[in-house]
Amino acid sequence: MSGLERGVAGTRELPEPADTEAFGAELASMLRAGDLVILDGPLGAGKTALTRGIAAGLGVTGRVSSPTFIIARQHAAGAPDRPGLIHVDAYRLDGLDDLDALDLDTDLADSVVVVEWGEGVAERLVDDYLLVRLRRDDDSEVRHAHWKWVSNE
Repeated sequence: MSGLERGVAGTRELPEPADTEAFGAELASMLRAGDLVILDGPLGAGKTALTRGIAAGLGVTGRVSSPTFIIARQHAAGAPDRPGLIHVDAYRLDGLDDLDALDLDTDLADSVVVVEWGEGVAERLVDDYLLVRLRRDDDSEVRHAHWKWVSNE
C-alpha cells in the first residue's frame, strides 16, 4: 500500500509522467467528498497529470484534460458510493469574485475539488485542504511532489 495518510505531510520523487499519475491515484485513496486539493507548480510541473491520476483513483467518468480555457470541468462519480471530481484551473480567474461564481461550495458536498494554480485563492472554501507542490528538476524530467494538509483554523 502507499503509506499515505490524511493529515500527514510527505515528499515523493516522480521520475516519469506515469509516476505522477500513479501518485495521484494513491492520493485519491485518502480523499473523500468535500475535500479540496490545491495544486501548485510552474507550467509543465505535472498538475494535470496528477489530476488525471486522482480521477483514475476516484473512478470518475470522462477524460481529464486541462480546464485552462473553460476554467472548470465536472467529472461524475463512476459509482454511487464514490465522489465525483471538479477540476478547476484558477490561473485565469480574476480574484475571489470569479471563484465565487463557480459555486464550488455546492460542489464540495459530493465531489473532490482539485484546483490548479489555486494557492492564495481557493483556501477559503474549506477549513482544511491538501496542498501539493510540484516541481521539476531544471536538467531533467524528474518531478518532486511535496504535500501537506493545511488548516485554516
